[in-house]
Amino acid sequence: MGEIHSKRIGQLRRRLAGARADAVLIPTSDYHNSEYVSDHFKTREFFSGFTGSAGTLAVTAGEACLWTDGRYFVQAGHELEGSGVRLMKMQEPGVPTTLEYLCDNLGQGQVLCFDGRCVTDRAGREMAGALESRGIRLDSSMDPAEGIWTDRPQRPAGRVRILDVAYAGLSAEDKLKAVRQRMTDKGGCACASSRLDDLMWLLNLRGSDVECNPVALCHLYLRMEDFCLFLQEGTADPEVTAYIENMGGRILPYDSFVEYLAGAEEEGPVLIDPDGISYAAAAALRSHLRVREWVSPMQMMKAVKNSTELANLRECYRRDSAALCSFIYWLKHHPDISQETEYTAAMRLDAMRAELPDFAGLSFPTISAYGPNAAMMHYEADSDNAAQLRPEGMLLVDSGGQYLTGTTDVTRTMALGPVTEEMRTDYTLTAAGNLQLMDAVFLHGCTGRNLDILSREPLWKKGIDYKCGTGHGIGYYLNVHEAPPNIRWRFLPGSREDVIEPGMIVSDEPGVYIQDKFGIRIETILECEEMTENSDGRFLRFRPLTLVPLDRELLEPSLLSPENRQVLNDYHARVYEEIAPLLPEEEASWLREQTLPV
Repeated sequence: MGEIHSKRIGQLRRRLAGARADAVLIPTSDYHNSEYVSDHFKTREFFSGFTGSAGTLAVTAGEACLWTDGRYFVQAGHELEGSGVRLMKMQEPGVPTTLEYLCDNLGQGQVLCFDGRCVTDRAGREMAGALESRGIRLDSSMDPAEGIWTDRPQRPAGRVRILDVAYAGLSAEDKLKAVRQRMTDKGGCACASSRLDDLMWLLNLRGSDVECNPVALCHLYLRMEDFCLFLQEGTADPEVTAYIENMGGRILPYDSFVEYLAGAEEEGPVLIDPDGISYAAAAALRSHLRVREWVSPMQMMKAVKNSTELANLRECYRRDSAALCSFIYWLKHHPDISQETEYTAAMRLDAMRAELPDFAGLSFPTISAYGPNAAMMHYEADSDNAAQLRPEGMLLVDSGGQYLTGTTDVTRTMALGPVTEEMRTDYTLTAAGNLQLMDAVFLHGCTGRNLDILSREPLWKKGIDYKCGTGHGIGYYLNVHEAPPNIRWRFLPGSREDVIEPGMIVSDEPGVYIQDKFGIRIETILECEEMTENSDGRFLRFRPLTLVPLDRELLEPSLLSPENRQVLNDYHARVYEEIAPLLPEEEASWLREQTLPV
């Protein structure tokens, strides 16, 4: 496969030469900076062969480099073999950032090309500021795939649906009113946005244009009295059209967004979130209007779930957890686990979820990783490439569902038979970190950086770390990875660090990943809630939404502190109390054994 991608990069270099350009930058993005992009937008994958969900490819006349983060180092190393593409391990010592590399490898009078629709305004302007000061020109009009990717898949255009207020909790009219008030407070007369989950949340709409994310490709231009929603042709039926018009909106063609902005007329500033709109769209506004930057209030409004959403989520997670418990029971009682593969195990779990009420699809492709494959954080088996399971070692399963009542995400690592002492030790240290964060009590005002040490401490004391964040926000029947809440030990320049608020949903997922040996992850989803308020401040805590036991076969109780054991026993008692009534008798009996005090 590497030879195919090497040939494609050669074609791309010839195109650059014909355009009198010297380099091209290809991010992993659609026109909305979506985390998961449809096949139509997988240009970086087309040229490099790397299939991960995060990475940037830069191609010059003499070299091709791909940047990705620690989740994908192992995977990228395998997939780039033979392509001639050099792997750049982000945040590793001595590895330049993409922008540093471009500054070092391009010179006065040279030209960098990229598709301005696929780069955020913030990233595009940062790039322009650094490169143009060195005499390097930017051309943001090139679609690198044009003329080379001849069998490119069509852009997805699924039907747009209205989410009933019984699920959403608040009407779109109420949300629009709240956002317009924030616009007034900021002194803007309009705002423009292309962040899909924000727009779906705001208008109580859902779609199917991004894999596993129930969103529709769209843009929004919102004024005080009306708005324009830019949708693909044929995606809005008469009901949706009438719904939008009744709120003072009108539907315009999706591809006319940049052109519309270039001709928009406003007396006051237009508000944009530089991370929520493309470089091309923002440039169209800046060419003739006053633009004022803001942090979109929709981000925080969406992240703090309302009472209806929280009630629905709690029930949703109970049912989802019961399905995973049934799956673990099936694994543990399989008459011959060697008849199964990573892929067939994933398909079994997916089918079990599909039977649950209000199921609307997966929240991401199920990760079922056995043995060394689990060291790749975002490994994905398929029918043609899946390891055979054996009655030994560990299986890591990271999975989740989309439901009208919420979005779920959970990881458990299970023993399939005898395991090594190293596996038990690393699993128990991971469990200790998971339990410590789950049991956190903290003052309002804390961010994820204040809390991250709770999950890493047991592993750090042994000189072990995992190269990813500990937690991310989760949407409500929306994106499984939702900004702004996150839990990590460091924040890079330009990234957000927001206060954890009651009503936010975050993941708690420490892990151990040892290349060519095994991987461990324990992920429990937490709801932030009020605990107490007194003269010392306002105290918050977490309450687990995920109710699935940890694997007793992998726990070494002597490595758990008395506090860890108490938290584990309290958690397991609640798991049994809430999940056992949802299971058949034999599975409930098994769950009773799994949740006995340690």
